Amino acid sequence: MFSIESCELPGEALLTSYSSSGAYTDCYRTEVPGIVTHTQYVGAFYTTSLFKLERVILAWFVSKPSTDHEAEQLAAGSTNQFAAWQVESRAENQLLLSDFRGRTRSWLMVLPAGEDNKPRTHLYFGSAVTTVPDQKTGKMTLGNGFRVLLGFHKIYSRLLLYSARLRLKTQSGGKG
Repeated sequence: MFSIESCELPGEALLTSYSSSGAYTDCYRTEVPGIVTHTQYVGAFYTTSLFKLERVILAWFVSKPSTDHEAEQLAAGSTNQFAAWQVESRAENQLLLSDFRGRTRSWLMVLPAGEDNKPRTHLYFGSAVTTVPDQKTGKMTLGNGFRVLLGFHKIYSRLLLYSARLRLKTQSGGKG
């Protein structure tokens, strides 16, 4: 997991509006050899074994089942719904999803890196958690539940990106 780093959101990130509005945001980045398209990245991310476990949990606890085929449709841009998420925004190289309750966002982006003779791709994954009014004070807060789970969230985010990176490397024959 040492290949995953926490970083600032790139300026063009669709998640930036949440960062500037006071929501919790994070951003993780890794690099893979070769050219990886956004479609390949999104498809790989949502079909890793680790994410499939999350999909099972979502199907069981919130009745939001999903399949690999639906993940590939999301990646290809032919659907705007996947498991517990709805597409909030798309760009050629990124995707921003909102959960069915509207509290959290998931964001994926690819950016080319390297040189023409040695292309590489940066893979980004980030999240946002919007604030809600505290019932006692009325002040906007992330809520106790999220604060308790923040440490787990950070580790899990890194693991998700690492899993997608491994899947993409396996799909490309392990080059790099």
